[in-house]
Amino acid sequence: MTPWMTLDEARKALDVRAQTIYAYVSRGRIGVSPDPGDSRRSLYRAEDVKALLRRKETGRTRETLAATTLFGAEPSLPTAISTFSGGRPFYRGVDVVNLAATATLEDAAQLLWNLEQAPGFPSPVDVPGSPAASALGVVSALPVGRTRAFAELAALTATGHSTRGRLPRVLVDEAAGLVGRLAVAFGAAAEDGRPLHERLARGWGLPKAVAALLRKTLVLAADHEITSSAFSARITASTGASLPACLLAGLTTFSGPLHGDASGRVRALFDEVEREGADAVVDRYLAAAMPLPGFGHPIYPDGDPRAAALMDEFKPPAAIARLIERVVALTGLPPSMDVALAALVARYRLPADAAFAVFAIARSVGLLAHAMEQLEVDSVIRPRGRYIGPSAAQAPDPRKARRKR
Repeated sequence: MTPWMTLDEARKALDVRAQTIYAYVSRGRIGVSPDPGDSRRSLYRAEDVKALLRRKETGRTRETLAATTLFGAEPSLPTAISTFSGGRPFYRGVDVVNLAATATLEDAAQLLWNLEQAPGFPSPVDVPGSPAASALGVVSALPVGRTRAFAELAALTATGHSTRGRLPRVLVDEAAGLVGRLAVAFGAAAEDGRPLHERLARGWGLPKAVAALLRKTLVLAADHEITSSAFSARITASTGASLPACLLAGLTTFSGPLHGDASGRVRALFDEVEREGADAVVDRYLAAAMPLPGFGHPIYPDGDPRAAALMDEFKPPAAIARLIERVVALTGLPPSMDVALAALVARYRLPADAAFAVFAIARSVGLLAHAMEQLEVDSVIRPRGRYIGPSAAQAPDPRKARRKR
């Protein structure tokens, strides 16, 4: 088999539509390269297509079940936090889109953390002389943004207390403080007593109308079942690591361009549209069989209801509206939450990294919910490896290797 396949060959091998191939590419599961014989087309890595085909054909034996559970991107863990049903997301049985019509992130935390009342997200107050105080003193001098947010969590991780042997109410208080700290690190005003979306809007100098949009966005983005970042947070929690460690593990996973920072790829697409025009950009992508970032979602084949709910609240800039119209018309793929969030940032000229900041602040609530739920299971998550290297008989003898030198 040649190392590369055309779109038609890949589509026929997997018995799927072209849009599904594009989705596999956007999720990093099929490698893509320009066709050297025709710059308008793309080629797809044959080995990746074969691997996906093997997964489809593999029987569900104990060994293959363990392998596909992880490598098929479907880690199966019991959870009461969130799920999907009928093409819509739910938090503990509550429709998320309906919830976001009026709720705040504090309300969402009450639901996701299974509390009797909504928590506050206090601004950080570092005690002088505490183990993390000196490091936090240095870090807090950094400009607000992603670097400061991750650095503060890293400082707390280095000195944090294990979650083991601590009452749930104590962990909830710590979790609320972590969300508040993260928000302030991203630029939210340190004004306790106000809902977090208002503090974020005040810190960024935004009007009340935009604060209302932030409120809705934060609720829509607070959780999304067992994502790769939630899985990371759960693995960390299962070892008894501190809550800051759980949140940092989740957010570092979340920061990948195929996950929570997908809006960065969408923003780059918007930049291309601004330079070249929507029609030219879409035509170029489709001619090269390249997937358009942020369009289509494997969980929502009929459209991401979170994106629809958010985009009902504002009009994107004309060029972005034209991009969305053209992509939907030509591919049938509706915009995802990543497009909606990037469009919101563009429409109201939010700070450059605002899309990631809003998503990360919101998702920190969900990640902490998963970490605390995992503590109810008294065992470490320990996946088994499926060894594919040389057997012991095939391995080189290190003594012979030394004699050759």
